[in-house]
Amino acid sequence: MNRSASRTLLQIGALGTLGTLAVGSSAWAATVQLKLEVPRLNVAEYHRPYVAVWVEKAGESGPAVAQLAVWYDTKKQNNAGTKWLKDMRQWWRQGGRNLTVPADGVTAATRAPGEHAISLDTSAALAALPPGKYEVVVESSREAGGREVQRLPLTWPIKAAATEKAQGEHELGALELTVKP
Repeated sequence: MNRSASRTLLQIGALGTLGTLAVGSSAWAATVQLKLEVPRLNVAEYHRPYVAVWVEKAGESGPAVAQLAVWYDTKKQNNAGTKWLKDMRQWWRQGGRNLTVPADGVTAATRAPGEHAISLDTSAALAALPPGKYEVVVESSREAGGREVQRLPLTWPIKAAATEKAQGEHELGALELTVKP
C-alpha cells in the first residue's frame, strides 16, 4: 500500500469514528429521568417492593425492548432475593426471565418508601433504541402485598423537552418521566 492510500484510509477511519461519536452523542446528551414514589403503606407485614422499569413499543404488549432498572432484595444469602422476581408478572413475561441478575447498570437494592429518581441518561439499552414511540413501563410488587403496573409514553429519540406523569393507586405513588434533548 502506498503512502497516499494509507493516508486516505486513516482519514476515512477518522471520519467513521467521528460519525460514530456524533450518532452516539445525540442519545447520550439527552436527559432522561424517572421519578417514582414508593408509598408508605400501613399494613401488618411490610416488605420493600420489588420494582422493574423497562421499555416496550407503544401499543404493543411486550416484549421488552430495553431493561432500565430492577430493584430487588440483593442482600439475601445465596441470591435468594431473585426467587421473588417472577412476582413482577408482567415484567417477567415481557423479558425479565431472560435477564441475568445481577445486571450491571440495571439491578439494584430495593428502596424504602419515599421519592426516588432514576437517571437514565447513560442507559446503553435506551440509547440503542431505534426511532419510534415507546412506553416506559413500571411494575411494583411486594412479598405478601399487591402488584401494580403503570405506563408512561416516550418518543425516541428525544427532540423536545417533555414531562409525562402517572399516578399509582396502591403499590406505586406518583410517577414522572422528564426528558430533555
